[in-house]
Parts: sequence; C-alpha cells; structure tokens
Amino acid sequence: MKLNRFILFLLILPVLAQAQTSGNPIFPGWYADPEAIVFGKTYWIYPTYSAKYKEQVFMDAFSSKDLITWKKHERIIDTASVKWANKAMWAPSITQKDGKYYLFFGANDIQSDNELGGIGVAVADKPEGPFKDLLGKPLIDKFHNKAQPIDQFVFKDKDGQYYLIYGGWSHCNIAKLNKDFTGFEKFSDGSTFKEITPEGYVEGSFMFIRNGKYYFMWSEGGWTGPDYSVAYAVADSPMGPFKRIGKILKQDPEVATGAGHHSVIHDAKKDLWYIVYHRRPLGEKDGNHRVTCIDLMTFDKDGLINPVKITKEGVKKNKL
Repeated sequence: MKLNRFILFLLILPVLAQAQTSGNPIFPGWYADPEAIVFGKTYWIYPTYSAKYKEQVFMDAFSSKDLITWKKHERIIDTASVKWANKAMWAPSITQKDGKYYLFFGANDIQSDNELGGIGVAVADKPEGPFKDLLGKPLIDKFHNKAQPIDQFVFKDKDGQYYLIYGGWSHCNIAKLNKDFTGFEKFSDGSTFKEITPEGYVEGSFMFIRNGKYYFMWSEGGWTGPDYSVAYAVADSPMGPFKRIGKILKQDPEVATGAGHHSVIHDAKKDLWYIVYHRRPLGEKDGNHRVTCIDLMTFDKDGLINPVKITKEGVKKNKL
C-alpha cells in the first residue's frame, strides 16, 4: 500500500511542480505588446489583440493574484465606444489617478498628418472597464519630431507628474500630461513634445525608476521577424540624455523567436522584477501569431540589467 502511494506521488509530482510556475505563454490566444501593472493585490496585463489590423477593434485584459492563474476580461474597450477608431488598436498603457483608471491606446496606424487616428485615452471606474473615450478625438493625432503616434507609455515620476512617452518609426517623444489627461502642459522652454530617442530605438517604449536612476527601455528590429528584441539606457532624468547600454531580451532559437515589446513589474516587498513580453512560438510564420510571456529580470551589482533568459517554465507563484 505504501509503495503504491509512493508511486502515485512520483506520478503527480511533475504536475504539482508545474502548477507552481506560470508556464509560457501565461494565457492562451494571440496577444502582443503586453503592459503589466499592479493594482492593489492583483497583477493585470493589458495586451494588443494580435490579428490583422482590421480585426483589431477591441482589447481584452487579464488579471491574476499569483502570476499562475489568469482571468480573462473580454472587450474592456472597443471601437463602438471610440468613434474615431476603426482598426489597429495597439499597445494599451494604463494608470490609476484620483479613483479612475485611464487607458492610453493607439488606433488606425496613421501614416501621415492627413489621416484620422493616433493616440487616444479612455477612462473607467474599474481596471476591467468598460472604458469610454475621454475626449471624443485622439489625444495626439500628428507626427511630432517624426514620431508616429503609437506605442504610448504613461509614466508617473517621483514628484507625481505624469508623462506620456511614445513613438514609432525610430523616433521617441516625451510630453507632460495635464492634470485631467485631456492634453499637455508645455515644458519651460515652450515646447510640448521633446524628442528623447536613444541609439537603436524603433518602438515600444517603457520606463521605470530604480535607485534614483531612470531606466528607459524599447524594442528594436522588425516586429514580424525573429530578431525583434529589447534594449535599454539609463539616465538621471526622464528627459535623458539616454545613452544606450545594450540588449537584454531577444530570441532563443530553442525556445521562441521575436521576443520584444515588453513591460516590467516590481514586487517591492520581495524586490522581485518581472519582464512581461510577447514572442513567437517556434515554427510560426504568421506575423500576428504572438503570445504573452513572463520571465524573471535581475540586475548586477552595478545596477545594470542582466540578459533575460526566456523560458518555457515562466516564473514561480507569487502573491502580493
């Protein structure tokens, strides 16, 4: 009898071990450009629905208490509630302010100042929405400093000031959001959009603060190719100047390709850092076949980010 129980234990041991890690991808479906964030005791991920541009007319969100089990929140926003958007809803970025949740998103993939689209902002009372268009028009609808208005990231500085960092086509801008997120305040020199493009920048900006330093991260390479990757720079201010340090996330031909367009979350109590990103499963040829994954991100003694090892296992269970 004891022998049978021992054999049974050995059989279920791999299942128990697997249940303690997230696995990659962390939830099913084609999803890209994930922004991960913590609200209270819950992890949230807001990705792009990865499909043909004309099918990208909504966004889903996912929540988890432990990084293992994820709940899907369907259609937190769609083009029915954003009258000026009709396709290519991309790269959501979210923040909480004064009891409201503000979701910044790109739409329509505009190619010039003569088209309707750009970066919008929506608002909701809960992180799962439903989100409604705040302005009834794009927040940014022009190419400033040659930056395509996509891939926005809302960043809260130490002094409470909110910034929007964004840009495609190898140009990145930073702009100072006003208090109700309906527009922008000017910088002291009278400008509204400051270019902070580091060497190698393509798209997918993200920023965080660690030990008083500003870490600015972005994606490089073509998003449909295997060499899509993430690099970073460090500065003493969100305005830079940012000097490129190097790549920290890229493909592993034995695991997955096209690892890029990421975000970072931090468990401050345990000082654990996670990178959430998309990648393409091996053998997939469709550019839109991207999945959302998570892996551990660490630093060396000098505060530089160690190269991330992309895994099939993901990360261990972690409740906040």
